[in-house]
Order: sequence, then C-alpha cells, then structure tokens
Amino acid sequence: MNSTDTYKTIAFPSEETLFKEKNSKFFGYAYPIASEEEVKPILEDLRKIHPNARHICYAYQIGHEKISYRANDDGEPNNTAGIPIYGQIQSFGLTNVLVAVVRFFGGTKLGVGGLISAYKNSAQITLDSCQIIEKTIDVYYSISFDYQNMNKAMRVIKEQKLEIVNQEMELNPESGLPIGKIELKTRKKNAEKIFDIFNSMYEIHIKITE
Repeated sequence: MNSTDTYKTIAFPSEETLFKEKNSKFFGYAYPIASEEEVKPILEDLRKIHPNARHICYAYQIGHEKISYRANDDGEPNNTAGIPIYGQIQSFGLTNVLVAVVRFFGGTKLGVGGLISAYKNSAQITLDSCQIIEKTIDVYYSISFDYQNMNKAMRVIKEQKLEIVNQEMELNPESGLPIGKIELKTRKKNAEKIFDIFNSMYEIHIKITE
C-alpha cells in the first residue's frame, strides 16, 4: 500500500451486523475515519445504543505512509478481541477505518479460541458488508500571484487538471494591488512535477501546505 499513491477504505458507515455464537451476540459496526479524535464519540454513541452490553471492543487504523492503529479488548481476555478485529482490517487492506464489535454474553463461556474466532468473524462479516473504495494520497499546495498573472496560473491548473480547494483575492498592503491565492491538491505521484512547474514561474509563489 505504501509504494503507491492510493489506499483503500470504506465509503460509508456500515449497517449493523449480527454474529451469534453459543447464545452470545456480537453486533458489528465499521466507520470511515480520518483522525483518532473521531473514535471516542463513536464509541460513546454505541454505548448509548447498547447500554447493557458487556463489552464494546474495537480496532482502528489511520494513515497511509505513517500508520497509527489501536486494538482494544474492553475487558475481554488479552488479545482475544481487539487484535482479531484489527487482523481483519489488515486482511481487507484498509486504512482510515474503525471497526467496533458489541458483545452481549449468552451465558456460555466461549474460551480464548472461541472469543478470537467470534470477534474475527464479526469483523469480517461487517467489513464484507461495506462498500470498499480506493482513494488517492493527495498533496496540497498554496500558490499566490499578482492579479495580472491569474490567467497564467489558471492555464497550468487547467492543463494539469488540478483540483482547486479554495480561492480568494486580497490586497497587497504595499502596492494596494490585488493578490490571488489558490489552494490546490494533486495526487502524490504528480506532486513534484506540479511544484516544479509553478516554482519555475517566478511571478508565482508556491508552497506545500500539508
């Protein structure tokens, strides 16, 4: 995944899925996420939906070149829940995704092997139900120029099929003349070429923003 400028994730939050094992119920959910800050509110919502659940176990992975992940057993025996869930995220080749499994105990203990299998199956069923999409890894630029160079900048944007994220005009405090500012994005594999094109045009200033 890191050798290209694309990655796979899910398009939308999943529908609730249900896996049963010896009267225990495992409700599965998957969510597309872009940051760790999104995880806590989602888990809090699940606890409101299932206030009597014994465990809400989860795993997530975020990023494409610099990966961050977490697997949480939420009171189940160590490595019987979060790791099997995370294993399915890896098996599907996904990132920027959170998978949570809500367990209701059915009265019969499943044992370590049974728990690992149940959480794995629940996560697999949940991810199977998702629409998986491929996204590009994008690089963002900011270009600025005097107003008379607007057409020059726009010609490059059109020729290179660049996406405009934001566009604004402001006045140069020294000359009182308008300055154009445009935020652009392009997929990573084209980023160096795009930077060089704008950088070679001395009337246009470019910088990477993220």
